[in-house]
Amino acid sequence: MSLRAKRNKLPSLAPSLWPRLLCRAGALIAMTLAVSPAFADDAIKLAVGARGHWETAAAELGQKAGFFKRRGVALEILYTQGSGETQQAVISGSVGIGVGLGTTSVMAAFQKGAPLTVIGNASTGSSEFWYVRADSPVHSMKDATGKTIAYSTAGSSGNMEVLAFVKEYGIDARPVATGDTAATFTQVMSGQIDIGWSSPPFGIAAAQDGKIRIIGYGNDLPHFRDQTIRLIVANGPWLASHRDLAARFIQAYRDTLAWMYGDPAGLAAYAEFSGASAAIARQVRDRFYPEDGMRVDRISGLDAVMADGVAARYLAAPLSKQELDRLFQVPAPVK
Repeated sequence: MSLRAKRNKLPSLAPSLWPRLLCRAGALIAMTLAVSPAFADDAIKLAVGARGHWETAAAELGQKAGFFKRRGVALEILYTQGSGETQQAVISGSVGIGVGLGTTSVMAAFQKGAPLTVIGNASTGSSEFWYVRADSPVHSMKDATGKTIAYSTAGSSGNMEVLAFVKEYGIDARPVATGDTAATFTQVMSGQIDIGWSSPPFGIAAAQDGKIRIIGYGNDLPHFRDQTIRLIVANGPWLASHRDLAARFIQAYRDTLAWMYGDPAGLAAYAEFSGASAAIARQVRDRFYPEDGMRVDRISGLDAVMADGVAARYLAAPLSKQELDRLFQVPAPVK
């Protein structure tokens, strides 16, 4: 059949229908153009350190429970080995937001020109603890002279706490960066490191089973109890073009934390997510992470953070008020 014959077999439309069809087609195109950017803006690439810890669980638990969806936010979560790796992902722009970055490290990078903006508190007060093998002769941090003491990465909150232990107790110990909790545990149990660090729930069951002994807590150091030691941080250029989205993310984070502390379903969801028993999950929340210390809007103890950073030579000088105002921009609550 010829092309002309095929065209002649196509059904004809009444002239009066063409304006109506064209109008509908135009409306459909307009709707597509209007909606597509919104869907793109709703997605956030998120770097989160220490999968399974209560402190960093809100993103995944809140997404599964629907709190982020209610705010029009969809998370693409990348888990990292800890604060340093998370920070590099945010600085490079490979993610828009990172959760659990050490405050001192963020300040130091910002002071050197890194494009970082703090949009929330991840943890105020310390949750870390230090431990030894059950057969170790070390029974407290005061016994640590001549020993190696673990922390995660340079500039992390754990790094600052180890340096504070050394100063507080006047011990001649050697701080060593050992990476995440699992890697540190292996090094302690194999005898490569004398004193390991951890953050719950990791290590709690081992302590209860008598495999390790806890010899110190970060909150044993009084001036750490009120310090905002880890942060929620956005990439600066990303934030400049996604402020509304960042505000909705932070509000969904607030909503999730309220559920995790106020609803038994939140605690049960965390136990399942972390692989901890219900009893350990409750101990983690109530013993190590008081609700007030997890409030996204709580930023405190920065003068002490900066003093420690300068003393440890991570900061060239304390940040000025103007620099702090530029660095810390926590979004206001969204109804």
